[in-house]
Amino acid sequence: MKSTKHSHALNWITYLLIAVTLCMGVIITDRAKAHPSRDMARKVSSELRRQARRSLSAGERTTVILQFQDSIRRGLKIKSDDDDNDGIDESVTLRRYLRQHRAHVTSRFRNLRMLVVEMPISAVAGLGDFDEVKYVSEDPNIKSSGHITSTSGVDMVRNQTVTTTPTAPVGTSGPLSLTLALTQTTTSTTQVGTMTTTSTTTTLGGQGVGIAVVDSGVYAAHKSFNNSSGQSRVIHSQDFTGEGRTDDPYGHGTHVASIAAGNGQIASGAYRGVAHNANLINLRVLGSNGTGKVSSLLNAIDWIMTNHAAYNIRVVNMSLGTPAIESYTIDPLCRAVRGIVDAGMVVVAAAGNNGKSGSGQKVYGQIHSPGNEPSALTVGATNTYGTNSRNDDVIASYSSRGPTRSFWTDVANVKHYDHLMKPDLVAPGNRVIAALSPGSALVSQNPTLNANVSTVGTNNMMYLSGSSMSTPVVAGAAALLFQLKPDLTPNMIKAAMMLTAQQLANHNTFEQGAGQLNVEGAVRLAKLLRPALGASTPTGFPLLTADAPPLAQTTISGHTFVWGGGLIVGRTFATGTNLMTKYQKIYGLGMTFGDATVEVYGALMVDDMTMSDNVILSDSILTSNGVVMTNGVWFCSTSVLLNDGITMGDGITMGDGVLMSDGVLLSDGVLLSDAYTQANSALLNGDDSDSMPVKYDR
Repeated sequence: MKSTKHSHALNWITYLLIAVTLCMGVIITDRAKAHPSRDMARKVSSELRRQARRSLSAGERTTVILQFQDSIRRGLKIKSDDDDNDGIDESVTLRRYLRQHRAHVTSRFRNLRMLVVEMPISAVAGLGDFDEVKYVSEDPNIKSSGHITSTSGVDMVRNQTVTTTPTAPVGTSGPLSLTLALTQTTTSTTQVGTMTTTSTTTTLGGQGVGIAVVDSGVYAAHKSFNNSSGQSRVIHSQDFTGEGRTDDPYGHGTHVASIAAGNGQIASGAYRGVAHNANLINLRVLGSNGTGKVSSLLNAIDWIMTNHAAYNIRVVNMSLGTPAIESYTIDPLCRAVRGIVDAGMVVVAAAGNNGKSGSGQKVYGQIHSPGNEPSALTVGATNTYGTNSRNDDVIASYSSRGPTRSFWTDVANVKHYDHLMKPDLVAPGNRVIAALSPGSALVSQNPTLNANVSTVGTNNMMYLSGSSMSTPVVAGAAALLFQLKPDLTPNMIKAAMMLTAQQLANHNTFEQGAGQLNVEGAVRLAKLLRPALGASTPTGFPLLTADAPPLAQTTISGHTFVWGGGLIVGRTFATGTNLMTKYQKIYGLGMTFGDATVEVYGALMVDDMTMSDNVILSDSILTSNGVVMTNGVWFCSTSVLLNDGITMGDGITMGDGVLMSDGVLLSDGVLLSDAYTQANSALLNGDDSDSMPVKYDR
């Protein structure tokens, strides 16, 4: 009996030890989640790790942006708990971890697979241990960053005759009719044998195309936004700042919107926008003082992904940016932009206004995010000196230069820089006159910005400068091309603009990209593009409906220039006649011009896709002589950019300027209306040169 009792006692002790061990195991496992391994630490941004080291209080809290892996593509086996039914499949253990640390999910972006989480700084590092987490970054602040139609060539292409001949794309045997979303004025039909050719005369103004202006709001009642019936073309407005208003007390977004789509009903058309009949979608992410949060911008992007079809949003204008510190491969804003482009929209992003130091010295490597994203069409600013002729145009000294200096850090704490060639294009941006929002804080604080065009508040105009102003010039041009050919992909839009751009003499590729926007050339080339090109079209298939490419030159206001004829691709540029005459796989959806540029066994590869023959990559960055992209003098070799991005060291001198270190901008940590940097010097004063001529509204 005694031995039986002893046996029972041993059994109970054994069970108790097992239970304690299991409990200890759970405790140890949960504690381990709070201390990520060295491999997982790189999934948390260096800035957040720095904040954690400097935190003086265990309870100090911060807001982070949590990106998720694509679990299907990654093959992850995760027991998910998607009780919000929003497609974000965080694991049960991750939800438990967030609850344990009293974290609060403040926003969920289903289309972007991202969360915004407010939590203790001390617990952020632990997020890196979860398999479904791709990257964790901070939620920084953001700020907002007339003769335009003449000097850009827009006025030359307003009235278009589009000849539509049924063309059979590859893989089909019969004719294909092309439907154009145009406002028709006259139509004629000609019968040639069994083939019917239709000619349509139309006014290019962006009719039916939606341009999303993601900015400080739009004053929808301004006369610049009326249609021919007097109704506003601002067809939707939404606030993402939490201020509960969609107008523009700051004044930046209204100015930007009218450059893209002002109607020209004021001062006899002196300040007409590029796409003067396009619809505007006003998405307000910057508050009354011109600042906001990246999470607000992500919220607006998520909204665009859900609603773009309802408003026919084909172009998204982002005249704003944040310091491009994290590589575009992990930056949540860049990843979100990539999603928009893959959905068929052109995202036009400002390069920034950090092109010179406080002492006036040229600065390289200051491209903003999301302008450092390869799929974005990144725009720098030119100074036209207020003239329509382009023979005196130069790069504005404040316009940000490449290469991109965003980076990722490996487990050995080595930084790998992106070093992409940016900007893609440049466009007029110096002391541009466009719509003034009544009560604008910018004008209230700086009265000299008021152009005093009219005594009527809804008709008045103001001056602003910066790549914030050049960006909507390109956005409006994209809307014109989408009106002309609705089936174009974002990359075909980019290609048409870059191939026909004007090279500006004495400026290198880091300053001007493919050159200055030439709308006349882009429209003329786009009219010849074959319809229904897509995923099934083979590389090298004829790109144009014509037997020969168009004459590669344009004359604007008496000045004739040759098209640059090149594309910005990754860390260099590509040239060759086949870029204009043969279909390239990178022109399709889901591709970029810049993720990879290599040559394998004699075949040129861009974005891991084979290019056709007669396409070459440059082995150097040139200072242009003002003709084609391959003409000019050596500036620096691409060998400093073409490996994994480590070679080019911090602070290295680049010819006539200084390469800035680690992507740290002059206003670190703030998302800027790109025209707002350097203590507003670009925004307020421009390039200290002639401005647009003022014409008064009578």
